Amino acid sequence: MDSLPIQSKMDCSCMELALEGERQCKAGDCRTGVQFFEAAVQSGTDDLKTLSAIYSQLGNAYFYLQEYGKALEYHKLDLSLARTLGDKVGEAKASGNLGNTLKVLGKFDEAIACCNRHLEISRELEDKVGEARALYNLGNVYHAKGKHTGRCGDQDPGEFPLEVKESLQKAAEFYEGNLQIVREIGDKAAQGRACGNLGNTNYLLGNFSAAIRYHEERLAIAKEFGDKQAERRAYSNLGNAHIFLGEFDVAAEKYRKTLQIAKLLGDKALEAQACYSLGNTYTLLRDYEKAIEYHMRHLQIAQELTDRVGEGRACWSLGNAHTALGNHEDAMQFASQHLQISKEIGDETGQLTAQMNLADLRQVLGINGNVNQHSDEKDVGISRRPFRRHSMENMELMKLTPDKKGETGGARPKMNKFMKSASVAVEVDREKKEKLSTHEEMSEDSFFDLLSKFQSRRIDDQRCSFKPMESKPDSNGDQLKKDTDGEEFLDMVAGIQSSRMNDQRAELPRYPGLNSQEVISQYLHSQPTEEPDDAFFEMLMRCQGSRIEDQRSAMPPPRPAPTVPDEDFFSLIQKVQSSRLEEQRTTLPKLVPETTGKKKKK
Repeated sequence: MDSLPIQSKMDCSCMELALEGERQCKAGDCRTGVQFFEAAVQSGTDDLKTLSAIYSQLGNAYFYLQEYGKALEYHKLDLSLARTLGDKVGEAKASGNLGNTLKVLGKFDEAIACCNRHLEISRELEDKVGEARALYNLGNVYHAKGKHTGRCGDQDPGEFPLEVKESLQKAAEFYEGNLQIVREIGDKAAQGRACGNLGNTNYLLGNFSAAIRYHEERLAIAKEFGDKQAERRAYSNLGNAHIFLGEFDVAAEKYRKTLQIAKLLGDKALEAQACYSLGNTYTLLRDYEKAIEYHMRHLQIAQELTDRVGEGRACWSLGNAHTALGNHEDAMQFASQHLQISKEIGDETGQLTAQMNLADLRQVLGINGNVNQHSDEKDVGISRRPFRRHSMENMELMKLTPDKKGETGGARPKMNKFMKSASVAVEVDREKKEKLSTHEEMSEDSFFDLLSKFQSRRIDDQRCSFKPMESKPDSNGDQLKKDTDGEEFLDMVAGIQSSRMNDQRAELPRYPGLNSQEVISQYLHSQPTEEPDDAFFEMLMRCQGSRIEDQRSAMPPPRPAPTVPDEDFFSLIQKVQSSRLEEQRTTLPKLVPETTGKKKKK
């Protein structure tokens, strides 16, 4: 840039910088491209269309760099300038870009308004490519909205609340519309994307057969283009869908394909994800030796990548598999590691689950329940005498989550003597505390009485009193004085409020990089006056509604887990294994009440 002439304010210099920025972005160096585009804005131009193109490119570059605030700023400038120029094509593209940015920021209603505007203009211009893009973007927004709304619950696919289902159904409708158009125009790559998204949406809706159909089509297109990443994703998604249909053998085959492609790509995180899925699938198939083999590989990669969440998941799974094989000592070791990692990463659910698993294993091994290896474990309720679950030899999985009633696979023995001694100690402490609390209450009352006496004068000084109006009419002089005082008060209020009022005044748009703002005025005077339509005002109102949301504090992002799939496999296992787990629970035999005399003959 130093080699450029001093004519930095000339249009040719601005154009050269913009073209170089575009070349850098196409080469994959968006950071350098942004620097050239920003330099082009600093150079300035009087060509409004050139400036609009720079805004659009800057918005896209910042979006790629995940600087969404900057991207939003430039896409808004692009939209405003396109509206000013009456450029319908530019307005449609800017609306679509703005909608995508708002979607990533979680402002779904504003994003839907922008994408709808993109769709309306594209249909008005009979632009099939633009219409397909708008439909695809709308599908993405509704899909993201549905997942965002349903992320707080633990529902399985197909069991989401009505609001989530409605968003996902809308997403499927827009994806279907997009797929129909791209098939008409023969865009194979777009067909693959639409099929993949339709498969994912139908999966969340619980339409697993439809999901498999779309993912199979996505897989065929990925193979046709040699897109290994898309092929891997298709195999993984097919495996998830077959799991919910109970076709575990088919799911294992799909996951093995996923593992082969991950190794071919040399991506350790993806390889670990495939091993995680395979390990849990073989657990469902009751092939625990293979399950342990894949989980050990997952654990090894998670340790290499310092993925503590992945390590915790691997230890959890290994503990379950060893328990199913009767290797209770090994299961204890992995359950202890799971507990330690859960504490480290602040996973309360993982801590509770690990403690429950450890309690069950101690019962099986006959370990004294009062031997507390972890300071915060509460094992007081564990029996001192060894107790073995009758179905432990056939057990497939440890309990993954606590029961609603707090059971861990069977009722635990009551410790009557312990409870009685504890109740006596509590009564003694209660009497002492009552005496102490009575004394403290008396001292607190005295303190507050003293405080109120000293503070009463200050409190009274802050009270406002009203003078009673006199019955006699005021004289002319008094009336004039009161009017003058009222005017002074209003002037004071107006002075205080003036800054707030000025902040709300509308200004003509100012575009950075435009050398002369008079260009806008001249252009507006030369064009016929045209009032914006209702759709534009609706979009504008929705976009302005995000200012209030900008002031809200966001929840902290979840801890990254590169070796664990986005579709956490334990939700799948819990759904499939729910009936099996219930069958494995045992209850302690009921105590027969002692009776005097002879026992009854059976």
